[in-house]
Amino acid sequence: MKRSVLYDVLYGFVPITEWEQEIINSPFFQRLRWIKQLSFANYIFPGAEHNRFGHTIGVMHSMDQMLHALGLAVSDQDLFEPDAKSPEAMLHKSLRISALLHDIGTFPFSHAIEYAYIRHGNDPRRPTDHHKHLPNSHEHLGSFIIKNTNYPGGVTDILNKYGFDPQAISNIIKGNSPSAIANQLMHSDLDADRMDYLLRDSHYTGIQYGQFDRDYILANLETFQLPDGQMGFGVRENALRAVEDFLIARFNWYSQVIKNPGSAKFDVLSSHIAESFLEMDLIHQFQDILSMIESGDERFFWWNDVYFISRCQEVRQNKLVQDPVLNQWIEMLLFRRAPKTVHHPEFAHRILEYTGNEHDREKRIQRIQAIVDVFEECIEKDGAGTEWILADIPDKDVSFTASLAKLQKDRASLEGPLYLERDPVKIVTKKGEPKLLIEMDNSIVKRLSTMVNFVPSVYANSSAMDLFRKKKLLD
Repeated sequence: MKRSVLYDVLYGFVPITEWEQEIINSPFFQRLRWIKQLSFANYIFPGAEHNRFGHTIGVMHSMDQMLHALGLAVSDQDLFEPDAKSPEAMLHKSLRISALLHDIGTFPFSHAIEYAYIRHGNDPRRPTDHHKHLPNSHEHLGSFIIKNTNYPGGVTDILNKYGFDPQAISNIIKGNSPSAIANQLMHSDLDADRMDYLLRDSHYTGIQYGQFDRDYILANLETFQLPDGQMGFGVRENALRAVEDFLIARFNWYSQVIKNPGSAKFDVLSSHIAESFLEMDLIHQFQDILSMIESGDERFFWWNDVYFISRCQEVRQNKLVQDPVLNQWIEMLLFRRAPKTVHHPEFAHRILEYTGNEHDREKRIQRIQAIVDVFEECIEKDGAGTEWILADIPDKDVSFTASLAKLQKDRASLEGPLYLERDPVKIVTKKGEPKLLIEMDNSIVKRLSTMVNFVPSVYANSSAMDLFRKKKLLD
């Protein structure tokens, strides 16, 4: 059998098949070496220099471990043999490949720049043909790579060469595969992605919030039968506390690291810079990216963190824009000069309770926006043209998991037990029955699931803050 190994900082030696090695060695996958896992978190946590390349290999290994724990893995003989095509072998191989490719469409600086592309949408200055009406997200970009690179060195070509269906791999990654357990393993509250990045990010930042008992959870995974004859998986009841600890660790991790006010400032800055660049046609449009991928244009392989920072440097050095606000954003991002945080009682981070509707949250957002509007009107009326304010109002809150009230609302028109939902963690009781974790009376997460961390942030430059104080808009 042809096999190679990679050494991972968390797991040690990770065996890889010959087709996985071809994918890893492809320029599409090598691009991930140049995209940081945590965007600008290294501005606060200097060790956070790890990349999407290492993470995706870790997710593949986590997927393999979960399959072994569930009794769904085939022997090494079948796994590493290209001609082994049994349903069991193809499930194992396809899930490893899906885990390996789940981030293949990652944008420069990950989600920070992706949000700019989503807000900007397809640019009207570019022709749009029938296959380019895609949402500007990394999932859809990754799916496009998997299905539209049928040329030497392309991901589609490698998949076809070894008998894998690119559409089936794409479906698993997006969580809409005909296989229920494949969707759950790749896209749920307890999936291979989360099993890797919490420990990996914790290791590289040095922050302990992402720690959990991974081995104990793996040792207590168990399959169960779904009403349609398919399989789902859950965690045995005796490991309930371990999986709760996992969900609590994830909540604290997002609250303290991803939403860290120090690094989040630079994520917001970079996102607004990217959106301005898109509006001015100073960086590749989404349609350009799709065309590069489809034609094998090498410029796509350099579309990474280095590309974006280089564009910022070129725009600044060559004075390509005259807007003083955009120029200051670029300067602050390049030289790590953080904007000021605008403090106001309505901007405070809060734990909110989800009661079954979003009315209270929407009212709070409206109040925040109204206050931001007052600041913006002040800048427009009394500013000198150099003042600015940026509001980062989250469209999603940090949560432990979806609450029963939310699930029941979302499933109002659906029939069947709640454990048919893909994302929530399932517990296999001592009687062998599947239940949602949030249905268990002895679960603390059942209580915590109604709580979310609402983290709005508003930033401004020094001249704007001086103006706000002068106009008595700040305490």
